[in-house]
Order: sequence, then structure tokens, then C-alpha cells
Amino acid sequence: MTERGGVVVLDFGGQYTQLIARRIREQQVFSTILPCTVAPEEIRKLEPIGIVLSGGPSSVYDKDAPVCDPEVLRLGIPVLGICYGMQWIAKTLGGQVEKSDRREYGRGQMNVQAGCGSALFADLPNSLRIWSSHGDSVLGLPPGFRATGRTESALAALEDPQRKIYAVQFHPEVKHTDRGTDILRNFLFAVCGAKATWGGAAFIEETVEAIRRRVGPQHHAICALSGGVDSTVAAVLVHRAIGERLTNVFVNSGVLRKNEFEETLEMLRERLGLHVIGVDASERFLAQLKGVVDPEEKRKRIGREFIAVFAKKARELQRGEAHGEIKFLVQGTLYPDVIESVSVKGPSATIKTHHNVGGLPEKMPFELIEPLRDLFKDEVRRIGRDLGLPDELLQKHPFPGPGLAVRLLGEVTPEDLATLREADAIVEQEIRRAGLYNKVWQAFAVLLPVRSVGVMGDFRTYGLTVAVRVVESEDAMTADWARLPAEVLEKISTRIVNEVRGVTRVVYDISSKPPSTIEWE
Repeated sequence: MTERGGVVVLDFGGQYTQLIARRIREQQVFSTILPCTVAPEEIRKLEPIGIVLSGGPSSVYDKDAPVCDPEVLRLGIPVLGICYGMQWIAKTLGGQVEKSDRREYGRGQMNVQAGCGSALFADLPNSLRIWSSHGDSVLGLPPGFRATGRTESALAALEDPQRKIYAVQFHPEVKHTDRGTDILRNFLFAVCGAKATWGGAAFIEETVEAIRRRVGPQHHAICALSGGVDSTVAAVLVHRAIGERLTNVFVNSGVLRKNEFEETLEMLRERLGLHVIGVDASERFLAQLKGVVDPEEKRKRIGREFIAVFAKKARELQRGEAHGEIKFLVQGTLYPDVIESVSVKGPSATIKTHHNVGGLPEKMPFELIEPLRDLFKDEVRRIGRDLGLPDELLQKHPFPGPGLAVRLLGEVTPEDLATLREADAIVEQEIRRAGLYNKVWQAFAVLLPVRSVGVMGDFRTYGLTVAVRVVESEDAMTADWARLPAEVLEKISTRIVNEVRGVTRVVYDISSKPPSTIEWE
């Protein structure tokens, strides 16, 4: 449910594209990311107040360099080009871009052109520390443009205020750039005329009304409720819109964490007052996973089986008393899910299929309602607080739709699932005891298809290996491994080896995202 009147970020494959969108939203202005190849008419339909062209890893003169339709610069909508975006603007409008004799990576110093009066740099110092990442430079300005900032070796900012086209060679969205947020604010409020109206209350009101219009007065919806933050917030929003015409279904897929099915049902019913039906379909899911080792195939089979379970339950409900047609399926899909699954990132590739996005079959018996698909995780938590959800739920760590199936490498068997559940429970218990649960993004165990020699008592062992993964993040787009105290790691390792039968070795994952993902599969 992408809002109109916000800012569209066109992605050329830049590593900071998500950060641009976040920085704009932090100013209470809605932003959405689209691939750079999107048609201008699709942009026009969104009625944006501004367009930002992201950075990217290519050179504008490369044979396969990403481009967008030049019509974007003629829509009459203010444009801000960043890094590659600036180079693309310059080249497209008749300027000169060439490989630099001196590349600029990392910190640098930019001097604002004296007396330029640029709206972009209003009320800012004449000299700023900036963060750059480019090997090409604009050597010749396009007709109608003027230079507004320079570094020692390159043109750092240019603009055509008549056409409201602005561009910078550095990255104002990163914290290493002095007053970068002020530069973005100047573009949003001084150039685009934005109003700081986007936030929790506005989002809730607009989303509830949009859902109410879409579902209409007679149709019903079924919600794939997992008990996590995302699906619960989505369920509460839809419940506000259509009331008792929403039926929530919590499925035991057989790949849930220890005691999760029973505890989640109790919380959703007793604490939140939602109408929730529990369906134990564990045998069905495990039968679908038998013999499967490829992670993408696991995700797709789980996605298909979820739909089959929901369709069966919907048919049963509609045969019940006074129940209208169930036309919609509600899911708690988030923006990172969409980005990783369907590759909206311009020229980037799909990283993995999420069961609630790319893992769904092409033909479904439902229309999807995904009220959170434009939000990041921390934004969803803020929406949840505005909805009055308890902190216990809002601080719950993310859990993948395919569950433990993607934390158990290799074939999923009941025996290995039991082992993983026990190890995973120990990780969570010790993270909580150390007072770290609300300070990290995720903490979990992974069962590896690796055995190693060990010794327990006087006997040689050849046991299983568990990897522990604990990461810190803001939105799951990037993540860093958590530097846990040694005594916490020691406690986790000791308990797993002593209490989980068959495990004789515990390792700690110190990989960041990128290059790794948070989940192992």
C-alpha cells in the first residue's frame, strides 16, 4: 500500500539505497524504493513530491550501465542525484563524465561555492566533511547547470534550480558526512515542499481505511498469523478495518521453536483478544520436506503448503454458519522481505526467497493484503506501540517464515529438529539471563551437517555441531555479529554440549551482513 505524495528513490544498485529511504522517513516524509528501470508513468501515478536517484557500483559509460528513462528529469518533479545518480544526470543532459585521475573513497572535504545561494546547502557551513565512493567525475557541466560544491580534485555538487534538479557526488545519507541529514532536509522541505506528516498515527489511519475500501462490506479475510511482531501488527490493523470478518490462523508447521505453538496461541487469544484458530499441520509439512536439502526448495515447499493449509481452512470456515466469502490472505510481509525476494534493487539479484513473498505459488485462491510491505522492522515496532501492543511482543526477535527448516542445514528430520529446538532454547535463555535479549536483533542456534571427533568421559565421540548466531541490526538490511561477553558464550556452549544429546561442538558465527545473510539458508 504505497502512499502517494512521498518521495520515490530510484535504485541503481547502490549499497546505501535503503539508507536513503530510511533517512527520508526519519524526517516523517514517506519514501519508497523502485528500480531505476521503472516507467515514468508508474512514478507519476504515485504523485511524488520528489525523486532521488541513488548511487551504484557501475560507471555511466559502461556498456551495461543501469539507466532510467530520461523522461524522469522532465516530469516537473524535483530530483536529487547522489553519486552515480549525479553522473547519470550529467551524462544524460549533455555533460561530460570521465574516469578520475584521483579517485575519492572515504572521508573528504567539500567547499560550498561562495555566493551560490544553493537551497541544498542553506544554513550550512562553507566547508563540510563528506563521505565519497567514486572513481568517475563530472568534468563538464550540462547546459543550464552550475557548480555549487567542489573537493580538492573533483566537482562535488551541481544544480539547475530552474528545473529543480540537484546532484551531489558524495553520500549525504551516511553518518560520516557532516550535516548530511540537513542536506536531505533542505531538499525535502525547501526544494520539494514536503510536510512532516508521515508517522504512526497517519499510517494507521490511512492503512485501515485503505484495507476497509479494498475488502468492501461483504468479503472476509484470513490471516497467516505467526505470533511474531510483523504478522500480529498486520492482523491488528486488518481487524481494525473489518472486525470479526478477519479470521486468524496460526499453523503449527512442525518447524516452530520449543513450546511456541501452545504459548503463542495463549498470548494471541488471552493477551490480545484476537480470534485465532490453531491448526496442527506438522505432519503435512514434514512430509513435504522429506529428502529435501536445497534451501530454496525448502522455502518454496513450505510456502505452497501454507497456502494449501489456509485454503483448506477457508473452505471449512465458509461451510460454517453465516460466513461470507474469504477472498483475502493477510501477511506480515516487510520491506526487506520484498527487496531480497523479488529484486526491486535495480540491477541486483534475488538473494533468497521468503515464504511470504517469493515462496508463494503464482496462482492462489486469495488476494494478498500486506499492510506492512513498505516498512522496516523498527518502523513496524513503532506502529505496534501506537496500536497498544505489549512490549513483550514488540521486542520479540524475528523468526523466519520457514522456521527451523532454514536453521537446520540439510534434510529436515524430526530427530534433528528436536536437537535444534533444545539448543535454540538454551541460546535464548542465556541471552535473556545476561540481559541482552532486547539489545540484540536476533539470537539463535543452527544445526550443521557436520560431525567432529570429541571426547566425553573416557569415550571417543563423533558428534553434531551447533553454530550460534547473534547479530545486531536496525532493519535487517545490514547486520553485524554481536560481541558477546566470553562468559555468556561459555555458558551457552557448556549447556548445549551437556544438555543436548548428540552435540559435542559449538561454534560462534562472526560473519556480518553483507556478505552473509542473517539466516544460514
